Amino acid sequence: MKIVPHTRNDRTVAEITSEEIYLQQIEDGIDLIGNVYYQGYDHVILHAGNITPAFFDLRTKLAGEILQKFTNYRICVAIVGNWENITSDSLHDFIRESNAGRQVYFTDTIDNALEKLTR
Repeated sequence: MKIVPHTRNDRTVAEITSEEIYLQQIEDGIDLIGNVYYQGYDHVILHAGNITPAFFDLRTKLAGEILQKFTNYRICVAIVGNWENITSDSLHDFIRESNAGRQVYFTDTIDNALEKLTR
């Protein structure tokens, strides 16, 4: 796992990159939060491909629990992925509701993630 810093509008955002899935359970989310928080970041970009598929199955409650941890620590997060082919109505609604808020965003590009996180 590597942190790539992006600066826009006087705000620095940590993009988490990896060749593997690094977010598989709640503890991984807590470790990630501690890592970025310790390094002074309060805005994070995650890639959907680095997150376990169980996260996107809302019946597991993994997404809700992990994203709640980010919210509790006031870390804004954008998850970058391809959201066009979602077949789950509940996931589609979850993404729409998240994007209407101010803490969690689902975007299709890093540039869109940076725009949402730094406005």
